[in-house]
Amino acid sequence: MKSTGIVRKVDELGRIVLPIELRRTLRIEIGDAIEVYVDPERITLKKYNPACVFCGNFDNMTYFKGKLVCNTCIEEIV
Repeated sequence: MKSTGIVRKVDELGRIVLPIELRRTLRIEIGDAIEVYVDPERITLKKYNPACVFCGNFDNMTYFKGKLVCNTCIEEIV
């Protein structure tokens, strides 16, 4: 993991601001969803990209039992 050298304080509501340089570099726009991952020593933020749980495709998605599955994989399963 690469350090950016950027330090931000948490405000009274528990928020931090992602600097514009990082948002531009990672193409994070206003309204984009961000996934939060945690382990005992760190918090990782990742731009959320919903994809098929089987093939990783982003097109023609359908929820099946709470998981995203593309129509191609559904056809293969059936």
